[in-house]
Amino acid sequence: MKKIVTVLGARPQFVKAAVLSRIINKYSEIEEVIIHTGQHFDANMSQIFFDEMEIPAPKYNLNIHGLQHGAMTAQMLSKIEEILLIEKPDALVVFGDTNSTLAGALAAKKLHLKVIHIEAGLRSFNMKMPEEINRIITDRLSDLLLCPTETAIGNLANEGFENFPSKVVKTGDIMKDAVSYYSKKSVEKSTIIKDLELESDNFVLATIHRQENTDSLENLNSIFKGLEKIAKETKVILPIHPRTRQILEKNQSNYNITLIDPVGYFDMLELLKHCKLVITDSGGLQKEAYFNQKYCVIAREETEWVELLENGLAQIVGSDSQNLVDAFDFFKQRTFNSATELYGNNVGEQIYAEIKSLLYF
Repeated sequence: MKKIVTVLGARPQFVKAAVLSRIINKYSEIEEVIIHTGQHFDANMSQIFFDEMEIPAPKYNLNIHGLQHGAMTAQMLSKIEEILLIEKPDALVVFGDTNSTLAGALAAKKLHLKVIHIEAGLRSFNMKMPEEINRIITDRLSDLLLCPTETAIGNLANEGFENFPSKVVKTGDIMKDAVSYYSKKSVEKSTIIKDLELESDNFVLATIHRQENTDSLENLNSIFKGLEKIAKETKVILPIHPRTRQILEKNQSNYNITLIDPVGYFDMLELLKHCKLVITDSGGLQKEAYFNQKYCVIAREETEWVELLENGLAQIVGSDSQNLVDAFDFFKQRTFNSATELYGNNVGEQIYAEIKSLLYF
């Protein structure tokens, strides 16, 4: 039996990995060993995902977190290399664009192992984003690049990937499978709408955690001022990232919006289903808003998911408070309408087939 090692470190990766792990277990043709780097270390940010989503327990937990980018990536690289020498897999799988993704790809490639990158080809074209650096290098190291969109395929073509010894495939977005599968479970498992006494279609769901926003007090305060203005009309629910909370408390920034602790995936799905719209700087949540037929206001200067903009399903507002309020006013009276399927279906099976082909043929 062929063996893969999967490297995970952050919440969105847990969600995507759950889809693939379930398919791997169904066919019993590939052994999967999971490494959890510990990049997201809070129990509400990590362990709850493994518990809720029936992800196989990681064989290795590196517990590496809370460091600067260089130190974090270096420690992960060293530890992952040690594990790969022990496990001797046929390939390594990474998701997305975190430090864990880059460290896994580097470790595997230096040991001449095949690298499989799920969610390849995405670009923000903003080199100040650590994620952009991670994804560019990971793509260049990968042998199998599984892309969610035609835009991602085009990005790789523009970078000359036809000249590299790698295979580029459009599979669609694996997050679509996760939302479809777990939406049925979230109805039974989550009580968050009742617990928070929320009315359907009568609150805004917001998340703010990107470094470009949290590292700039001016940007962060501007976004929260916009959220506070919206909250005078419609309740704003914001599951707050530990880093964001720490910065707000340190600077004694208090805003009249509803802050709650980080939530599990089932709770997040129910919040998405019942909210009026989404305001976020998260890449993953932009798509999850779309999958749940909600408009999205993007608190960044760019997005990798340009299809949402092109179809009028999202707007970019940066950190400008008035632009944020204006976008909310624009979307709040509109009925969500998307006749086009942007991110594929049955994506996990397609990804599994490509991985199996790489390993066995």
